[in-house]
Amino acid sequence: MATSLNQKTYTISEFGTKMGLSAPTLRYYENEGLIKPQRHSNGRRYYTQDDVRWLKFLKHLKGTGMSISDLKQYISWREQGDCTIPQRLALLKSTKNNFLQQFADIQHHLQILNDKINWYEAKEAGLTSEKESFADYLHRLGHHE
Repeated sequence: MATSLNQKTYTISEFGTKMGLSAPTLRYYENEGLIKPQRHSNGRRYYTQDDVRWLKFLKHLKGTGMSISDLKQYISWREQGDCTIPQRLALLKSTKNNFLQQFADIQHHLQILNDKINWYEAKEAGLTSEKESFADYLHRLGHHE
């Protein structure tokens, strides 16, 4: 399907497949005001490459943990124009800081998981004392729980 400007368009099914989202999820995003598909004269939705780019960006923001309400606020400010750049910038910086903290927490969880695996492997191989607890092992490595 193509628009009069020869721009590729997508049905909701095609768009969902392309974006890795179900049609109900796309309808939910539409109901929440996150995306705004075009409509044919018969009322059927269609999406363009602009929608692809926009939804990819929203998925990145969502992937950082930005809430739906913050996404809606960002969109509202975006629609108001450049006068809201300071607010959008502050929201993005706040999202980044929150994400970096979550990322650090995840890295710590992974480190403890790896330490536990290594502790068990060392015990199986007889490379560590039977009496050394996992907490003692972490302490010896300079890691904390």
